[in-house]
Amino acid sequence: MIRLSRVGARKQPHYRVIVIEKDRARNGRSIEVVGTYNPRTNPATVDLKRDRIDYWTGKGAQLSERVGKLLTQGSAVAPVEAAAA
Repeated sequence: MIRLSRVGARKQPHYRVIVIEKDRARNGRSIEVVGTYNPRTNPATVDLKRDRIDYWTGKGAQLSERVGKLLTQGSAVAPVEAAAA
């Protein structure tokens, strides 16, 4: 499963997007870190390794609801950045 793992201090959330076995704890040992998400910046900062996410979903990994939303938001932003460059 590809889901978020919380890191950061109290009341200062910062998340890693990780590949982990579904039955492990939220902050348990992960297989691979495939990105980060920082909701405290304006706008929220999302950094994802899309090639690795595609690899793991091809192997059968499921996305959590939040990671799926982050992927769709990121794909909507990516063409705008590419056009500006």
